[in-house]
Amino acid sequence: MKAIRVRAFETSVVLLALGAPALTWAQATSGRSIYSCVSAAGKTLTSDRLIAECSGREQRVLNADGSLNRIVPPTLTGEERAQAEERERVATAARNAKLEAARRDRSLLTRFPNEASHARARAAAIDSVNKLLRASEGRLVELAKERKPLTADAEFYAGKPLPPPLKAQLDANDVSTEGQRGQIESQKAELDRINKNYDIELQRLRKLWAGAPPGSLEPLASASAPTK
Repeated sequence: MKAIRVRAFETSVVLLALGAPALTWAQATSGRSIYSCVSAAGKTLTSDRLIAECSGREQRVLNADGSLNRIVPPTLTGEERAQAEERERVATAARNAKLEAARRDRSLLTRFPNEASHARARAAAIDSVNKLLRASEGRLVELAKERKPLTADAEFYAGKPLPPPLKAQLDANDVSTEGQRGQIESQKAELDRINKNYDIELQRLRKLWAGAPPGSLEPLASASAPTK
């Protein structure tokens, strides 16, 4: 009983020191939190709820025994809230980017446990495009052969309008030839892009194979896809 009376006395002293003579001992021991702050005028204010006069200032929340429960930060203005939300958005984006980088690095390590597996993947990707390139080059040769008799026929009409069927065949051959040449240029650009991407990827993998933690490296760049 003596210890309880001493504790009660100490709590009363704390409340009085905070400038809360109006708060009775019954209030202090009722289990309700006590809010305390220093106003802009330098006056210590206390209440059993958030103090409106201190909405823009830090408020201390005390337990019934006078110990600190938590600190309520100042209420933000609209502009301050927008700034805080923007900071949080940027921080969240950075955290998500780091998590995504780590996920991609782990995926790379799963796909390519060693340099030999990476080399095989590069060779397969290049071979796929080379097949398309050889087909386009072969088609270009065929179009050149198809054009020879058309050109020979056109020589009979030197200085004269070509018959519509012959002209249509020559025009179609021109369009197909130009299309195949465009395909060949695109496929060569794709080969270059594939090699550059595998080179970039290999540099990163070598660091990961050497022990760099996933997500700890600079963002993985990539070569641009060719314009078609």
